[in-house]
Amino acid sequence: MSALKDLLKIFDKPMGLDKPVGLTGLDISLANFFNTRQASDDPRHLWLAALTSYQWGRGHACLDLSALQSQANALLGWNDEQITALPKNLSTGAPSLPWIQGDSSPMVLVQDVQGDRLYLRRAWNAEQSIREHILQRISLPIEAPADLKIQLDILFGTDTSMQRIACEVAAKNLITLITGGPGTGKTTTVVKLLALLIATSQDNLKIHLAAPTGKAAARLTESITNALANMPSEIQSRIPTQTQTLHRLLRSNSRDTRVYQLATDVAVVDEASMVDLEMMARLLASVPPTARLILLGDKDQLASVEAGAVMSQLCTGELLRAQTVTLTHSHRFDAASGIGQWAQAVNADSQDNVAAVKALWNAAPDWLSTLQTSTFEDAIQGPELASQMHQVTSLQLSNAHDTKLAPALRHGWRHWLSLLNEYRADISEQTSACTDSQANDLLKTFSEFSVLCAVREGPFGVTQLNALIEKSLGFNSNAWYVGRPIMVTRNDYAQELMNGDVGICLPGPNGVLRVAFPGLSGSVRWIVPSRLDSVETVFAMTVHKSQGSEFKHVLLVVPAHDSPFLTRELVYTGLTRAREDLTIWAPRKEVLLQACSRRVLRSGGLDAG
Repeated sequence: MSALKDLLKIFDKPMGLDKPVGLTGLDISLANFFNTRQASDDPRHLWLAALTSYQWGRGHACLDLSALQSQANALLGWNDEQITALPKNLSTGAPSLPWIQGDSSPMVLVQDVQGDRLYLRRAWNAEQSIREHILQRISLPIEAPADLKIQLDILFGTDTSMQRIACEVAAKNLITLITGGPGTGKTTTVVKLLALLIATSQDNLKIHLAAPTGKAAARLTESITNALANMPSEIQSRIPTQTQTLHRLLRSNSRDTRVYQLATDVAVVDEASMVDLEMMARLLASVPPTARLILLGDKDQLASVEAGAVMSQLCTGELLRAQTVTLTHSHRFDAASGIGQWAQAVNADSQDNVAAVKALWNAAPDWLSTLQTSTFEDAIQGPELASQMHQVTSLQLSNAHDTKLAPALRHGWRHWLSLLNEYRADISEQTSACTDSQANDLLKTFSEFSVLCAVREGPFGVTQLNALIEKSLGFNSNAWYVGRPIMVTRNDYAQELMNGDVGICLPGPNGVLRVAFPGLSGSVRWIVPSRLDSVETVFAMTVHKSQGSEFKHVLLVVPAHDSPFLTRELVYTGLTRAREDLTIWAPRKEVLLQACSRRVLRSGGLDAG
């Protein structure tokens, strides 16, 4: 183990990242634990165990031994000095690992046409469970409704779009993947699909809607409610709008690992790209094989925070090729718009994508130069920012503490700040409180603008930017103050709050502070701060936390130093959260370009046939 411990010294060098890149103490401890239970004289075995654990922690389902041999730098995200520390012929030591022997071994070695892969047992179990449940669904006979074409014609007329094709595919299969970028109509498609299934079924279908996070669940509820407005009343009454989190739907928690069979005929899961390997295995085991399962998501977005890239691998692999439909036409912004051009350039699978991004960056005007004033008072009273829809601008600052950032932030939240000051002036601390209507206005205007970061720590991370923004907007540093926006960071079922929910602290009766959260049908839920345990200020949030959301204007912050965490998936996900205007703050253009050249390629076996 001394060689592994020596390697930690190499990894302990500051990298300007959230955490050092390299083996952790946990990875080394796991390898050491295996060795104490069944000793090995081959030092490569300790390395392989530690590296497999390391890859699991980075989101990979396995250690790709073929890639380890041919492109170790890219696979592990290590520099040349770190790679040099690896033993020679490391991959060839896997077949003799003592910890892969037997059905209950802690590790599993897979050798197939994809190459050699080394798994921790829990990861292999999850992947096998997903594959087996999918194969079971594919093999079960299902008869397409006799009046399918008639019902499709009723819903779509002569339209032969991909939305119609998606509905037809889902009507003929027990599992369907519907993928597409923001605004391509995934929710509209699923509402028409549910209407189709209801119209072609003689039974009263039990339908369940779910999403990985509370925020994504709320968005699906809102989207389906809006889409139902255009459907016949008899259909509206039979399609549910209330969406649950996956954890709640599957009764999943750390203390109860049992799988509960869900009584459903149709299960729809939105933002499926955020579903990790083990949760997807649990979902497939919980939904009866005879029930239809529809997974919605954008395969090009960031993968799940936990291990796995299930949606991406299933959409691009052979296992569900016939059951996968890709929606391509964006109704939010077209390919000619600024955001559309950036999304296409960043996400393009070609050697020219970096050149295209560079050209777009060079053509983007400086956002500060478009502002007419530099003070908060002028910004909220002066003329609107003259811009075309879906414009992209840049914010060219040298560092996170540049004083020029303050007017940009004040302009971004000018409507919200104006309302907040107006309501604070109107509300007497002794006699009245902020009303539901006022709270709704504040919640709505606050969400028009958002600052999205790639990382949590560092001068361009969420923690420091939140403190900087508070100061720039004139708020004090007290834990609770009027106007403080907060995000829930952990599900709180007692308060009916989900991870990702956003509220604003506002005055209540006699000046007592309360936090307003959006409720159903325009209502507001008020909760006193003392009952909120897991929350954080959310002027800025990570791109990961923003998944499932959209904002009128996004300020996307790219750090000044490169890191393996900066990828085209992260940039693509961040910029496509913008509905109309996008500002990219990249102090060093080279870091942005490097990020756009780097793909997230998570190792796993689900993209095989």
